[in-house]
Amino acid sequence: MKEQQILTALTVTDIAEEGKGIARANEMVVFIEKAIPGDVVDATVYRKKKKFAEAKILNLIEPSKDRVEAFCEHFGVCGGCKWQHMNYDAQLKYKQKSVLDALQRLAGLEVSHAEEILPSAQDKYYRNKLEYTFSNKRWLTAMDGVVNDDMEMNALGFHVPLRFDKILEINHCYLQADPSNDLRNNISAFAKENNISFYDLRAHEGALRNLVIRTSSTGELMVIVIFAYPEDGQVELMMNYVKATFPQITSLLYIINQKKNDTFSDQEVLLYAGREFIYEEMEGLKFRIGPKSFYQTNSVQAYELYKITRDFADLKGHELVYDLYTGTGTIANFVAKKAKKVVGVEYVPTAIEDAKVNSQINGIENTVFYAGDMKDVLNADFVKENGKPDVIITDPPRAGMHPDVVERLMEMEAEKIVYVSCNAATQARDLIRLKEKYDLARIKPVDMFPHTQHVENVVLLTLKK
Repeated sequence: MKEQQILTALTVTDIAEEGKGIARANEMVVFIEKAIPGDVVDATVYRKKKKFAEAKILNLIEPSKDRVEAFCEHFGVCGGCKWQHMNYDAQLKYKQKSVLDALQRLAGLEVSHAEEILPSAQDKYYRNKLEYTFSNKRWLTAMDGVVNDDMEMNALGFHVPLRFDKILEINHCYLQADPSNDLRNNISAFAKENNISFYDLRAHEGALRNLVIRTSSTGELMVIVIFAYPEDGQVELMMNYVKATFPQITSLLYIINQKKNDTFSDQEVLLYAGREFIYEEMEGLKFRIGPKSFYQTNSVQAYELYKITRDFADLKGHELVYDLYTGTGTIANFVAKKAKKVVGVEYVPTAIEDAKVNSQINGIENTVFYAGDMKDVLNADFVKENGKPDVIITDPPRAGMHPDVVERLMEMEAEKIVYVSCNAATQARDLIRLKEKYDLARIKPVDMFPHTQHVENVVLLTLKK
């Protein structure tokens, strides 16, 4: 057996994207699990490459002044909330640093005028949506002790990192407000008591597959129970129980998904009780959210993000605005009253239907929405038909914008581009091209996801005179 290398008295100086501390041992970079900047540690190397190594803390010699006790019992095993052991002020500092590093290092941009990151008002119970997985193969932890044949192996919770088939049973999750934990725990207990089988992720068999819980700032609640191969009467038994035990549910839905993957965008959603959607509200605007709708998962902070976007756009009322990657039209509808017209474009047809409904229920008549692949839709004919935009708002997925879309933006020469990004690295890549015609006027990071490495960033680009 190969002896593990031990590195002594390493000083952690930075933190990596996936939440590992970064230290140096001579010329080698060492990524250390659960270490944070300021820690001094002895570490055991478990993987070594030519220029870097991965390690675990063997001995915490001196804790960082930013180190705090993690508040969740599942910390370190569950893949979420990886920065819980670092105080929130330090988290914000490193998020700001990661955004500015990306813009400076990757795009060669001047960032000294960047504004302070906006903290999240809530750092617990801030998510409006969680998806849980049922599994008959529970991830065993040190707390479980000796494994025996009588041990309960069913679990309802989250995937263990890097294991598609193992699920960590969650007792209490700090991401979503009540009654989320009660719902999950009661549904799990009822299934076990009534011998309703949990899904086998390898063999693709079993009755219960996933559970989705959505809450809204209006106090409404959506619950979706996803079955795979239920036996006769089991759907009715479970759904009746959920309806009776949680009468506050606004929208109770179920799906039979027998595909090899968990996505249900192509599956029929069946209404069991209540209505087929819930409402989110923002500044008096109502947004309808169905089981397949996308909505920013931190409602309170989404409002702050959209206010910053609107502020950067600084609309006077005469502008034609293009809202790219509009999703369900949240930003488009949010800025519509300040614009002459808003044109929204999105890849997902069902999202565009939601966007149209959201305009309709709010009496907004100066929006128009198109579904299609951005790089194909956004061509010269489209601009001819809809007009040359004064302002472009773009909020692409993590992969950033397709190079063809960036080229369209260069051709359109809108006076302003407000670029909202959840990945500063791909944003920086797109800005390399855009900076040829645009000045970087404002930068504002926004923290949507406390205790994780994720950070949103909003930039304002102004056309060079």
